[in-house]
Amino acid sequence: MFEPVLLRNVDAPDGHLLANYEAGGGYRALAKALGEHTPDEIIDIVKSSNLRGRGGAGFPTGMKWSFVPKRAGKPKYLCCNADEGEPGTFKDRILMERDPHQLIEGMAISAYAIGAETAYVYIRGEYVLAIHRLEQAIGEAHAKGYLGRRILGSDFSFIVHIHCGAGAYICGEETAMLDSLEGKRAQPRLKPPFPAVEGLYASPTVINNVETLVCVPHIVVRGFEWFRGIGPVKSPGPKLYCLSGQVRKPGLYELPMGIQLRELVEEYAGGPLPGRKIKAVIPGGVSAPVIPERGLDVGMDFDSLSAVGSMLGSAGVIVIDDSTCMVKVATRIIEFFHHESCGKCTPCREGLNWAVKVLRRIEAGQGAPGDLEQLKTLCKGIFGNTFCALGDGAAMGLRAALEHFEHEFVAHIEERRCPFH
Repeated sequence: MFEPVLLRNVDAPDGHLLANYEAGGGYRALAKALGEHTPDEIIDIVKSSNLRGRGGAGFPTGMKWSFVPKRAGKPKYLCCNADEGEPGTFKDRILMERDPHQLIEGMAISAYAIGAETAYVYIRGEYVLAIHRLEQAIGEAHAKGYLGRRILGSDFSFIVHIHCGAGAYICGEETAMLDSLEGKRAQPRLKPPFPAVEGLYASPTVINNVETLVCVPHIVVRGFEWFRGIGPVKSPGPKLYCLSGQVRKPGLYELPMGIQLRELVEEYAGGPLPGRKIKAVIPGGVSAPVIPERGLDVGMDFDSLSAVGSMLGSAGVIVIDDSTCMVKVATRIIEFFHHESCGKCTPCREGLNWAVKVLRRIEAGQGAPGDLEQLKTLCKGIFGNTFCALGDGAAMGLRAALEHFEHEFVAHIEERRCPFH
């Protein structure tokens, strides 16, 4: 039985309060980092752990930190990406609502490692309780000396600000988030320069996801060997999986990276609803290509899912049963991406607009024989031709639906109706 680490406090009464966090060993990692290690040593520890970013891209965290120039001549910033706009994802919200000090400690250690004294938590404005809990936790941490000037008697000073977004999906993209923080319209930037060199206010900036940052205190206290001993070699550590959709036991599960998708869905989530069969699973939020039931024997890690044409993404696992129309699913997903497109890139802006029109026509029983080829052409025109991954995610998702469930699209066109409704 896997013992939760990241979620160990989420079910505790008043687990969000500082006294309870300290009682469970909270801020011991920060004291150890400041008292026993130099910033470079913390970076080396995180590198050795092979912690990969939990926000979707899976980039090695320690390597990202090492890109920050040692002598930049400018302030350095740490940004926590808590926007969590991917449908099917709710792990970061739970962490912030029920164990906010875990995030603050992770941010403090990370800031110490990269030489930053200021951090921003960019959080969805809809996360009202999470915002309140974070504000409360920041106040408690300041009062106890875990934030502010000369933390725990060291030479390290650190403050955290909360910035509430307006619910734009594009702000989950790191450079669009930086533009929003600066008061600009949120649109992705051309890279290079990368944020580690020229990020917030044209200064060196590290951007990490909430789940990534909460892993850091445990790595410091338990050692990188402990972290690497969980899950596959190339993608180790504990992982949070968001289970939703048509299953018996939806919820948030902490399990080793690399657990089989079938085991996750059928055992932990309880399998399909009574009288139903699983048709497909979206493994990493709606930007991750769907996997049909026959392909569920795959590890839930970055490399295994990439090998079968999908991706781990945010690990927002959405289960779809045999009562569901895949044309409708594809239409809803592309409608979402079309609505959330920032409009900067023509392939994304115009391609998704046309894809929505074609999909709505097919779902309404008005599809034409050439519509599927048109959708495939649109996917080809969008993929790889945009500033950020929003267009790529939409194109990959639609392409996978067409590949695995083309017979449903054909049935809609030939029967001139939706066979499911």
